[in-house]
Amino acid sequence: MTARETSAPTAYDRRMYALMNRGEAGAFHATAARRKLLVGAHVALTALMVGSWGAAQAMDRTWPLFVMIGLLLPWCLATGVLNSATRGLLELRGRMLDERQRAERDLVRARAHGITLRVLLGGAFVFVVLHALGGRGVTVPLSYALVVAVIVHWLTPLWLAGLTVRDEPADD
Repeated sequence: MTARETSAPTAYDRRMYALMNRGEAGAFHATAARRKLLVGAHVALTALMVGSWGAAQAMDRTWPLFVMIGLLLPWCLATGVLNSATRGLLELRGRMLDERQRAERDLVRARAHGITLRVLLGGAFVFVVLHALGGRGVTVPLSYALVVAVIVHWLTPLWLAGLTVRDEPADD
């Protein structure tokens, strides 16, 4: 544990902790089935936003960007509910998490980055195979592929945490 993780919480830390532990969104993530549905919706919204951006680039049109902007609010709401479901596991600083939560955060990050590595290696393998088969026209603009890779790498820990979080204990 670093000295930073054991130092006193700042006002920012306390505000973020309070924000991540609010109960208003509890109904959306109360059960494992709802959390799975929420993660699926977040993945779909992310894919639609990235697809809209890619379509705008490929077609040289602006209307897909308006679709992307229209999806931004639902995506932000879904992200907030996922953060609420995980009690800010990936957003809070280490000093605001107990030892169990830090271990859980490290496990989720390690698993998620393993998944990301497999996705990236699979994508590289597909491109190599397609190129070897003579598919010279099967190229994706590097900027688009890089954006997709960064988004998958960034959001996979949140999606995995949303899928693995446990139900809240019932009140006695």
